[in-house]
Amino acid sequence: MIIVQVQNVKKYHAANLVLENISFQLKEGSKVALIGRNGSGKSTLLRLIAGHDRVDEGILTIRKGLGIGYLPQIPAEFESLTVYEVLAFGYRELQAIRREMTELEKVMSSPEIAESSGKLDRLLEDYAKLQEKFEQGGGYEMETNIDQIAAGLQIDRNQDSRFFGSLSGGEKTRIVLASQLVMRPELLLLDEPTNHLDLKGIEWLEQFLNRYAGAYVIVSHDRYFLDAVTTETIEVEDGESHLYLASYSGYLKEKEERLLRQFAQYQEQQKVIKKMKETIRQLEEWGRNGDNEKFFKRAAAMRRALERMEKIKRPVLERKAAEFELTPLDRSARRVIEFSGVRKQYGDRVILDEAEGSLLYGEKVALLGDNGAGKTTLLKLLLGAEGPDGGELAIGSRVDIGYLAQQEAIANPKQTVLDYFRIEDGLEDGEARNVLAHYLFYGNDVFKPLGSLSGGEWSRLRLALLVRRKPNLLLLDEPTNHLDIDSREALEEALEEFPGTILAISHDRYFMNRLAKRIWELEQGRIVSYLGDYNDYKAKRNERALQEPSPPIKDSGRNQPAAEERRQARAVDQEGRNKGGEQLHELLEREIAELEQQLKELDSELMIQSDSGDTELLERSWREREALEATLSDKMEKWMELSS
Repeated sequence: MIIVQVQNVKKYHAANLVLENISFQLKEGSKVALIGRNGSGKSTLLRLIAGHDRVDEGILTIRKGLGIGYLPQIPAEFESLTVYEVLAFGYRELQAIRREMTELEKVMSSPEIAESSGKLDRLLEDYAKLQEKFEQGGGYEMETNIDQIAAGLQIDRNQDSRFFGSLSGGEKTRIVLASQLVMRPELLLLDEPTNHLDLKGIEWLEQFLNRYAGAYVIVSHDRYFLDAVTTETIEVEDGESHLYLASYSGYLKEKEERLLRQFAQYQEQQKVIKKMKETIRQLEEWGRNGDNEKFFKRAAAMRRALERMEKIKRPVLERKAAEFELTPLDRSARRVIEFSGVRKQYGDRVILDEAEGSLLYGEKVALLGDNGAGKTTLLKLLLGAEGPDGGELAIGSRVDIGYLAQQEAIANPKQTVLDYFRIEDGLEDGEARNVLAHYLFYGNDVFKPLGSLSGGEWSRLRLALLVRRKPNLLLLDEPTNHLDIDSREALEEALEEFPGTILAISHDRYFMNRLAKRIWELEQGRIVSYLGDYNDYKAKRNERALQEPSPPIKDSGRNQPAAEERRQARAVDQEGRNKGGEQLHELLEREIAELEQQLKELDSELMIQSDSGDTELLERSWREREALEATLSDKMEKWMELSS
């Protein structure tokens, strides 16, 4: 069933036409990648679908009552909420129902109500209705859902009571993403969801989306991620949309084939147009020479036919991309970096512990590790920005380091791109503008204030300066962050051809597969080295994990007293230990018996389904069984409280 219909949509920002001819459909369960260059209108399109903006022309139809999850930016109201309130934001109605249930429980437990069977019956009836709403809305799975998603996105539940406004930008982004996933709407609109996630978080998100029952549209420049979670690709280019029934890798192949077909059709049409124009000219010449009106009439008819002809646009087979020409000014010694026994700690927290490694000239190494593992700290030690607390660290002779930080504050937001680049690189205006054009800063773009640049533009500008300095050792901290796919590919090509040495922190698996010849993984303060690219590392990592004994299972804080106290304080099934006497006790017993019977029947169905080979049906049945078990567990726990 179609849930979103977009037909010939146009959208202007002031006088600028952003979207010109957008047409596509979204169906139930669609898994769509929305791609395009920075500034192509992807986020604008998400806002239109979410109802945060209106189309200027065309038709956009949303199925009535469709639940849509979309947070384009952090709402102002979140700043005053606690972390838990943001995580549970999608459960606001259920929480209100839970509060009503709690109030009813208190009333039913009072002596005067217990003595009046009529009043108690009416209250029990009201309570049962609320309980049914709570159950149908997924109230009994609410805490489990929040726990699972927070654990997957590595959100510290010990911060539940902290004010959301006091967190860092990366922490806020992860929590807002979690709040969208917790809601499980029929349509999820995700704008760069992998930003601020480490590899574990990204892989967890992939698994979550692959099991997701609803539809989603994802704006992302992470090509590996898109291949893993999408089956359709919508490209927004020159204000128009093109649909490809394939993930990112399939889209690349299909787009090339489409452009070649379109170019052949364009060339054929141009031949026809040229011939028609020559015929029109000849007919008019014959008319003039012979003073014959019929030749002019035939020429006019042919001209009208030419004007009515639907012209095929000349396809752009190769679009302009940033030109990252990386050439070192000088070659360094063979041994570029060597360190051993390196230790670094901040207060009581040990970041690096007996870390060791070495880089040879020309090596290209990717540095991996969880958030907070010490990757950026290691780069700072190599740069000399900080000193180690122990161990030895040596930089080879003639090593000239070029460093790109993941985030770099803009010192003067009002300074223009041209002035910043000209001063930093010591160039005259004309030469600076010529160089900036190679990095896609054309015309009036060079007069933009730095504070108005997008993340991708700021990264391109900093990369341009790095290239101009011609270092022979590149220390790169998430170099592809914020870059669109075309700029990523241009950078990858330049880094592949770079003869110097590269050490890059990255979570971009596509980038690592193309560039890295060795992977360093920071684990518990030490470096484990793997030869090969990311896929090789992953295979060896999995092989190593199979050979090692399983670590003790962590309970994500469920058995920790502080976490348990928080859950007890806010969960309805832990509030009020007397709930209306024997009648409520009997009601729970009947519900438990019904749930046990449903589980028994479902287990019988699963036995039959396991022989059918229908994996989709099996997966749905298992999800249903897990939900039933969670509900049964909650009701058993409540029944035991009443029995105690």
